[in-house]
Order: sequence, then structure tokens, then C-alpha cells
Amino acid sequence: MAQYRISGYKRPKNTKKTLLHLLSYLGHHKWLFLLVGFLVCVSTGANLLGTYLLKPVINRFILPGDLKGLLEAVCGMGVMYLCGALATLGYSQLMIKSAQTVVQEIRSDLFAHVQKLPLSYFDGHTHGELMSRFTNDVDTVQEAMNNSFAMIIQSFLTLTGTVVMMMVLSIRLSLIVIVFLAFMFAFIRFNGSRSRKYFRRQQEELGRINGFVEEMMAGQKVEKVFNHEKKDFENFCILNENLRRESTNALAYTGMQVPTVVSLSYLNYAVSACAGGLFALAGLMDLGSLASYLVYVRQSAMPLNQFTQQVNLLMTALAGAERIFDLMEAEPEEDEGDVTLCYVKEENGKLTESAERTGLFAWKAAEDTLIPLKGDVRFHDVVFGYVPEKKVLNGISLYAKPGQKIAFVGSTGAGKTTIINLVNRFYEIQSGTITYDGIDIRRIRKDDLRHSLAMVIQETHLFTGTIADNIRYGKLDATDEEVREAARIANADSFIRRLPDGYDTMLYGDGGNLSQGQRQLLAIARAAVARPPVLILDEATSSVDTRTERLIEKGMDAIMEGRTVFVIAHRLSTVRNSKAIMVLERGEIIERGDHESLLEQKGRYYQLYTGQFELE
Repeated sequence: MAQYRISGYKRPKNTKKTLLHLLSYLGHHKWLFLLVGFLVCVSTGANLLGTYLLKPVINRFILPGDLKGLLEAVCGMGVMYLCGALATLGYSQLMIKSAQTVVQEIRSDLFAHVQKLPLSYFDGHTHGELMSRFTNDVDTVQEAMNNSFAMIIQSFLTLTGTVVMMMVLSIRLSLIVIVFLAFMFAFIRFNGSRSRKYFRRQQEELGRINGFVEEMMAGQKVEKVFNHEKKDFENFCILNENLRRESTNALAYTGMQVPTVVSLSYLNYAVSACAGGLFALAGLMDLGSLASYLVYVRQSAMPLNQFTQQVNLLMTALAGAERIFDLMEAEPEEDEGDVTLCYVKEENGKLTESAERTGLFAWKAAEDTLIPLKGDVRFHDVVFGYVPEKKVLNGISLYAKPGQKIAFVGSTGAGKTTIINLVNRFYEIQSGTITYDGIDIRRIRKDDLRHSLAMVIQETHLFTGTIADNIRYGKLDATDEEVREAARIANADSFIRRLPDGYDTMLYGDGGNLSQGQRQLLAIARAAVARPPVLILDEATSSVDTRTERLIEKGMDAIMEGRTVFVIAHRLSTVRNSKAIMVLERGEIIERGDHESLLEQKGRYYQLYTGQFELE
């Protein structure tokens, strides 16, 4: 059984760097955050001052029996508390607005950066790991910004102000409170360290059980075919029990903190009240000061508890922010190209650039020279390996002239798909050159290079949306008629029309309501609507029957007339009409030629075609 691990949130490795990066986002809204800080100070100050005013109200108005003065004092305190309440309402609303704006900016920058990363980065990181940056990590930062920023300021000011005011009222009694606060702080630190350890274990067990359930849901057919339900349930019960145990331990410690702190605060209040009463009887303290002091004692524990919890939450948020910023700092895909793709029109036998769509394209070099886009692709002694120590292609040389259909056959791992990936510049070659219409592809901007290509791969991916939207993905401004024409070419029109909503049928879950063959037909239609000069088919018809495959080939031949096609196929029947067939083995081309000439050679292709040798 596979093991699923989530490391849990720990303190960031570089707190200062992460905090500075996060503050750079907050700096975009610095005046708003300064206003939040000011309102927090107003709210806290109103609370602290209101408590202190109990002293003059009791001493000057209640004890002497000054009813008029008492009424004026109460009204004044009411206005002050109202200002504090309005300040609290104001900063809470502003904090939510500013926090959501900052998180939106972080999420947008993260998504934009991920789109710029090379495919090699995704090869080395799982989808779940990357998705956790957008979900768990961003949510943690959002939660901390919604609550922790204002709460930390308020708790710190309240705790500091409370201790200062108690010292002003009575230094002797304050020593009692300080001792109790020290005990509370020590307990909170100890309890927090223990609970964090168990919560980290809980996260690990939660990651395991989530991964196991996800795997079982995706593999329901396999599970049922091999009657593995009982064993899988036993494994699930083990994981579930581990999660229950760690969750119980984690919640036991967190559930202990509030009652313990409350009990200590009550004990603190009782001791302070008794000592204060004795001081008042001895004439060492007036009644008003004692009343104010005891209110401060009651509220002293809460800010300490809040401050400690919010600091821990902030540390967790910074750990999540560090993971986000680490991803943002990953090196984006390099693009040093200076050759772009542009629309052109032909006047008197000369090409000129056009601002309107003409259907004709040309490469525009830095010196403003225009080279017609034809689809001439050539490899010259290309050496490549996904890792430096292991070569996948060893000195590959080949050419595909405009209008030619070039096929690659060979065993798994021979390098067929790698060649296709290099044409798109998904990866960079170690040595040699690849030219496109005589231009080194490293000189062509990647967006323009890929705009001139269309690719249909075996692992079809459809997006949430209508069937028409998925076909139009190949050409965003395609008209409805162009979409339908592409579907007819791909032989998808007939099954689409039989659906209840036709081209407006909604697709969800990667097109799960369609068969694999139907999904592949839509992928081919998506490539057909783009009408690119170069089309790449990587096992594109592996999920359709031979009759449909022949119809698709006829349609593709019609739209690709005068253009270049690269085909990778295990069915040799699909490559018979190719202009050239390349037989690859261990990163080298061991045979090349058309179907007839390769059969005459009676080499590896002949063995494959006659069944004397099978692809592995």
C-alpha cells in the first residue's frame, strides 16, 4: 500500500525573508493597513481608558452621591465605548477587505508564475503538491490576515496597557498578577508545543487517508475486478484508527488550554480581590482604584491567550507563505527568441505584414525580414537527455519538408515522443540544432512557435465547458461554422449531434460522460480548427476503431495539404501512407524510408509489420 505524507506546517525556514516578501504585498495597501492599525489603537484605548474611569466615577460621584455628575460621567463613558465599538467595526471590515485583496493578488501572481514554469518543473513535482500551494497554503495566509494582523496588535496593546494601568493603580497588587500571568504564559507555551506535535501527526495521518481514499475512488474498476474490497477496507480501518488516535491527542491538549487559563484567571482574580480588600480596609487603596484594578485583572488573561494563539497562527501562515514564495521564485521558462509570427499578405509577389487576419503567416526577424511560414522542420545531430547522465536521443538527424507526413515507430522509450517535445521546445537540447523554415527554433519566441503547431496526444484532456468551447480551445475566435467543420473533419459531428444538447452539451470531470474514443475525436477536432502548418499526432487515434481512423485520416489529409505532419503510432497500418517512416531504437534512427522501401530492406520495420517482432 502506498504511503501518503504531508509534512505538516512548521515554522518557516527563513522567517525574515518570508515576512519581507509578504510585507511587499501589504505595502501596496499601506495606507489602508495604517488606518486599520489606528482604528485598533482607538478600540483598545477606549476599552482600557473606560476601565480606568471607574476609579473617578466611584470616588467622585458614587461615594459622594453626586447623581448629576454620575449621569454626565456615564454618558461620557458611553460615548467613548461607542467610539471604541465603531472603531472595532471599522477595522474588522477594512481588514477583511484588505486581506482578501492581498490574497487575491498573491493567488493571481502565483497562477501567472506557474504558467511560466517549464515542463521539467512539473515532471519533478506532483499535482497534489502544487495544488496545495493554491489551497492549503493560500487559505492559511488568508485566515491569518483576516484575524491575526489586527488581533495581534489589539492583544499586545491590551496586555501591555492592562499591566501598565494595574501598575499605576497598585504596584503591590500587580506583583500577584504578574506571577499568575507568568504561570499562564509558561503553560500556554508548553501546551502549544505539545499540541503542535500532535496536530502535525494528525496532518500526516489525514494526508495518508485522503490519498488512500482518492486512489480507491479512482481505481474502483480495478478494485472490483480483483475482489479487493475486503483488504482495502482493512487498510482503510488501520489508517482511520491512526487518524483517530492522533486527533484525540491533539484535541486533548487544545481542549485543556482554555479551561486551565480560565481557572488560573479566576484564581488570580480571587487572590487579587482578597488582597485588594485587605489593602482597602487598611487604607492603602481607595475603593475606586480597587474596582478598576479588579476589572483589569479579569481581562488580563484573555489578551495573553489570544496573543500566543495568534503568534502561532502567524508562524503557520508564514510557513505557508514561504512555500508559496518558493514556488514563485522557481526559475521560469527561458525565452530568448527574437523571431515572431505575424500575419502577411502578398502583393505583386512580395510579402508585407498585415494587421488583419489573412490566413497567411510569416516569421518576422529582428531586422524586419519576413520568412514565409511553411512548416519545414529539420534536426541536425540533436543530442538530448531529461537528465544529463542519461541520453535519450543520440545525434538524431532528420528533415520534414512542407506537406510531408513523417512517422516514428519503435519500442517504448526509443525517443519518439521526445522528438515531438523538442519541436515544441518543451525541453532544451544539449547539442545540435533544430530549424523551422531555416530558423533555429531557439531564435523563435516560444509562444509564436507553439502558435504555429497543433498537437493531439494520447492522454486526452478536456476542460469544463461545452463541446463547442472545447473544440474552440484550438482557435479562440473560431466561428460556429468553423467549429462544426473541424468536428466533421474529425468525424465527431455525427455523435455530437446525437447528444441531447448537441454542441452545447456541457462536459465535466475531463469529459467523463463521453467514451475515450469520443474524447479523442474532440481533441482531434480541437487541433483541426487551428489549421496549423505543422500537426503532431502522438497516438492520436489509438482509442478509435479502424473505420473511424480511416475517415479521420482522410479529413486530416484534406486540411493538411501542403503542411507538415508528425505521427507516432503503434498501429503500423496508420503510417503506411507516410512520406518517410523513421524506426527508432535506443535514441537512434536505425531505419528510414517509405513503407515499400522499408519492407524491401527486410529489417526491423519488416519484422514489425509481419509480426516477427513486437513493440515492447
